[in-house]
Amino acid sequence: MSVIDPAPAPAVLAVVGWSGSGKTTLLEFLVAQLAARGLRVNVVKHSHHDIELEPPHKDSARLRMAGAAEVMIASPYRYAILRELRGMEEPPLAEQLARLAPADLTLVEGYKWEPLPKLEVFRPALGRAPLYPHDPLVVAVASDAAAPDGVAAAWLDLNRPQDVLGWLSEWMLANPKVSEKQADNRG
Repeated sequence: MSVIDPAPAPAVLAVVGWSGSGKTTLLEFLVAQLAARGLRVNVVKHSHHDIELEPPHKDSARLRMAGAAEVMIASPYRYAILRELRGMEEPPLAEQLARLAPADLTLVEGYKWEPLPKLEVFRPALGRAPLYPHDPLVVAVASDAAAPDGVAAAWLDLNRPQDVLGWLSEWMLANPKVSEKQADNRG
């Protein structure tokens, strides 16, 4: 009996930085550009806040509040699964990633503490210390400031998102989990 290797997991890159640094704006641009190239991109967005996705009077919210463990809202346009944790610990990122449909790339906004390669979005004007000096998994920094001496990570101009896209395209090709589709759509 032979063992068949499962398809490789998609490349996963965390996009990290302090609130107000521009992570979501950069991600919006990157996702749009990659999707326009025919790539399937998943995004996991972490929030420290409670998430309310439907008004309390809607049927799905009423059923969830009645005690349903999970409620799926489905339509011809999209679906969402809401799972109530009801005091349980937040599931680990690996479990969340396993729930996603297959994709060429998964971008994770947040999860600074996870052992993932990271693109840091850093704006010195926010007055917060950068993450890259203390996290060896930061492989690139997108900033609106010049690179300081001795930075090991790639330094990208946050005001030139096309440059960040170019770096990401190269990173995807260099990543051992890159798919044939990614290689065929570089550019």
